[in-house]
Amino acid sequence: MSQHAQGGAARAFVGLISDTHGLVRPEALTSLDGAAHIIHAGDIGGEPVLAALRRIAPVSAVRGNNDTGAWAHALPETLRLQLGRHAIYVLHDLRKLTLDPAAEGISVVIAGHSHKPVVFEHDNVLYVNPGSAGPRRFRLPISVAKLHLGDTPSAELTLIEP
Repeated sequence: MSQHAQGGAARAFVGLISDTHGLVRPEALTSLDGAAHIIHAGDIGGEPVLAALRRIAPVSAVRGNNDTGAWAHALPETLRLQLGRHAIYVLHDLRKLTLDPAAEGISVVIAGHSHKPVVFEHDNVLYVNPGSAGPRRFRLPISVAKLHLGDTPSAELTLIEP
């Protein structure tokens, strides 16, 4: 599925969030305040989470393995967005990536699922897992991320709780 988003995405940041599992933390919303666009990488946990994010900015989201029920059926499993001049590919579980992002002209891949926040680059493609903003899992931190879409995309993780 493809979506095209215009606007100030190149100037402002894109908020990244994942694995909320139905929990809307005020600290996560505060961290995402000012985003031009928000991307949720799945395991949303219900429409109220998306509604809270939409009060900040337009939201694009994919369905995670725990997103079930009628509300989730309309969500795609993968999403390709064009924000400014950057192609962004979103899926819940990076292990299910079936395409070659570099060959497809994709600048950024966003995934969740593991609850482990990480930013790395491979073959000139930026990979971002914003971690989990929902209930704590094991001893993993609670986090979100900001994606900056300048000439070269970059991302910064924001730890809400270490």
